[in-house]
Amino acid sequence: MRSVIKNRQIVEDHWQAVGEEDELPVGAVIVPLTRWRRERDELLGRDEPLGVRLPNTADVAELVADLPLLDLVALEFPKFSDGRAYSQARLLRERHGYRGEIRAVGDVLRDQLFFMVRSGFDAFELRADRSLEDALAAFDEFSTSYQPAADQPLPLYRRGR
Repeated sequence: MRSVIKNRQIVEDHWQAVGEEDELPVGAVIVPLTRWRRERDELLGRDEPLGVRLPNTADVAELVADLPLLDLVALEFPKFSDGRAYSQARLLRERHGYRGEIRAVGDVLRDQLFFMVRSGFDAFELRADRSLEDALAAFDEFSTSYQPAADQPLPLYRRGR
């Protein structure tokens, strides 16, 4: 079984990503947004944990009404230099109040993890050629953040001493 980083720990990943036409396995599944649109009622009727994978070109507002029904939202990084999913995560957490798992998938690199957490991500599916153990150290490379963000709503000057 594959592992991911969730809440700053390496854990076994019980989620199964399925494609547009794949048969749905038993257990927790992550489906593409287009499949969610097409098979929403059937997917909700499964009574299993459910996640949706959003391309970074999608408007997260499209899922707002369904967020209470979703256990996970996976946001895609098609390449490390495309950061639109950072904005999607922040919107999900701060504007829409989503409290489920927000997972970074795709071209996810160690150097991005600290900033992803600040944006609202709490789970990370790293590229297969990357070490999860090495990536954990990224969370401790910065001890203080100055600006408010999804992980700390107060700027440094308002936090007291």
